[in-house]
Amino acid sequence: MLTLFPLVNWSNGIIMIGVFILVVIALIAILMNLMSSGKKDEDKS
Repeated sequence: MLTLFPLVNWSNGIIMIGVFILVVIALIAILMNLMSSGKKDEDKS
């Protein structure tokens, strides 16, 4: 049974980690963009 159903599916795990990394990078980019635009708005007013 163990040979038919491996305990670790590496391809699925690598895909999930890649998607997670992309989401984290996108969130960091959005956060940096909001922080930089917030500083510009404070300087203008």
